[in-house]
Amino acid sequence: MTETLAEPFDAILELAGQPLREAMATVETRLREIAGVEAHALHTIAAGGKRLRPLLVFVAGLGSSARTELCRAAAAVELVHSATLVHDDVLDDAPLRRGHKTVFAAAGREAATATGDLLLSSAFSELARNGAVDQLVALSAASSALARGELMQRADAWRADVTLERYLERCELKTARLFAAACELGALCARRPPLGPFGRAVGLAFQILDDVLDITGPAERTGKRRGADLLDGTVTLPLILARERSAELAALDLRSVSGPDDADRVCGLIENTGAAEEARRRALDLVATSKRELPLMSREERRALELVADSLVERYA
Repeated sequence: MTETLAEPFDAILELAGQPLREAMATVETRLREIAGVEAHALHTIAAGGKRLRPLLVFVAGLGSSARTELCRAAAAVELVHSATLVHDDVLDDAPLRRGHKTVFAAAGREAATATGDLLLSSAFSELARNGAVDQLVALSAASSALARGELMQRADAWRADVTLERYLERCELKTARLFAAACELGALCARRPPLGPFGRAVGLAFQILDDVLDITGPAERTGKRRGADLLDGTVTLPLILARERSAELAALDLRSVSGPDDADRVCGLIENTGAAEEARRRALDLVATSKRELPLMSREERRALELVADSLVERYA
């Protein structure tokens, strides 16, 4: 099995023990089985990633005997996530993803679009095997939200008037809904109280921290030069906050950012306003709120979910 979880998540695996490690290994095997002999789908799965969303499914269902259901739900969530990455690469003309050549770069737009479609349809085929309509409703709602969030991000590109509320709505759709769905699916499989609000808060924090990291770097942590979002015209929370504090940044036309060196310079201006640190603080507040709002559950279950939230923060520390 390819090692997929970043070091901060080791504490969760240690707490939950061998059953969780085996569950994650089972999902990895199942993902490859679903990809089958289709080379581009297999390449996408093999490229790995943190597998954070499947982890959330299992932690939300920790201790449940419904292991087969949980495995199918975990695989389905990761397949939806993988499909969106492939489609994003098509939209962005992206040459690399996680240090590997994208399907778009290797095989072209049509093959990449079809690969994303295959992964997405496979997700629902896999989840349908659980025979639970409520699970399908949860994942389909999240999938629809992802598409709406992507359209919103495209509509907002390069704009100087993106508000905080608009940004948070976009993060909710593009990222937080799938995190929430992962937690909902785990709880549904285990017949437990809803955990969607926890997943939503963690997902929002995840996206905000990721946006902060694009401003603060460094490249050895992110795998890319800082300011990639600026060059794509993507308006994120650090920039929104910085524009409120700096007349120079308020007047900046993102289309004028003319390459990696200029993007790095603008990132420095954003950092100097304190906006990146303020965005990070808001993300930490969301993490703290997510832990306070957990429903009643066993000490072990609560600790595992708290570790997910804390490990998320540690990853960006």
